[in-house]
Amino acid sequence: MADRGKLGLIWDFLKVRKKWWLLPVVVFLLLLSLLIVLTEGSAVAPFIYALF
Repeated sequence: MADRGKLGLIWDFLKVRKKWWLLPVVVFLLLLSLLIVLTEGSAVAPFIYALF
């Protein structure tokens, strides 16, 4: 198996095991982590952290 990274491994797991119900969870976690990384040094950060 070629080295495809973490996302490639997750995609292969979902495809082979037919766990399609996990796809929205994975997408939500990726978007949430991207939001936290992008707003880490901005003025929006206190409002994001207040949500959780």
